[in-house]
Parts: sequence; structure tokens; C-alpha cells
Amino acid sequence: MDIGAGDESGTQAGDAPGRSRHRTRDRRGRGMRGPGVLPERPGTPALRTTRQRFDQLVLDVVTPLDERWQRHLGLVEYAVEDAPMLPDDWPDETVPLSSLVRGKGQEPTRLVIFRRPIEHRATSRDELEAMVHTVVVEQLAELLNLTPGQVDERYAD
Repeated sequence: MDIGAGDESGTQAGDAPGRSRHRTRDRRGRGMRGPGVLPERPGTPALRTTRQRFDQLVLDVVTPLDERWQRHLGLVEYAVEDAPMLPDDWPDETVPLSSLVRGKGQEPTRLVIFRRPIEHRATSRDELEAMVHTVVVEQLAELLNLTPGQVDERYAD
């Protein structure tokens, strides 16, 4: 038998008897090659970005509330921004989680949710969903001149 040549059992010279040597694709410790998840539709990314997941969360919260109160709200634009633009003299203790600008004339009312301050305060996905729901319900309650519990009965949960 030649030195370094493997026999039928898969061992090589110098290996312990009965122990086979396996080659892996992670030869240089760089981790897994290729995507860990295949996309549902070819040509689309399998995993969405944090921003896309947050946008979808806001849409999931806003849609049923807007459908329920559309007759009373009128035209409302919902938007998500990363962070608020704060003036230099803004106190450091508080950062707004949202902004509500009432419409005038033909301009619609605009409700802006700030992604980064909300994500910073949430420690889990469930907490993030609850916080977005709370912020949206409170802003709609202010717009409708109602209590948050009247806007959505789940508010107290």
C-alpha cells in the first residue's frame, strides 16, 4: 500500500484505524457557502431587510384600523421614517416615536412612525408589534378626539 493513499475503508495512512476522514466545504473557517434559505419566488430575496419587516408590521397594524375608521378619518397618509429630525435645542430625555400632522384644505393628514426609536425600545418581536400598535392607536385617538380604548378595544392589552 502506498503512503498517503486511502484504502477501501476510507482511512488514510497515519489515521486511527476505523476512523474515516471527511472533507467539509468549510475548509478555511469562513462559514456556510450560499444562502441558508431559498426564496419563495425565484429572483426575489429570501430574507427581507429589517426596514422591510418593520414596514410590513406597520401596514399590518394600520390596515384594519384605517378600514374601521376611514369614514371618520378622511384621507390619512401613513409613512415610516428611520428617525425624526430633531432641532439642536431638543432635550435629550425624550425622542418622539411618531408624528401627526393634520391636513389643511386638500392636503391629507400625515401620520409618520419613526422606526429606529421604536426598535431601540423593543426587546422582542412581540414587544415591537405591541409598541407599534400602541403608537398608531394613540395617534388615531388624538386625531379622532377619542380615547385609545374607543379606537381599538385591544389597546388595554
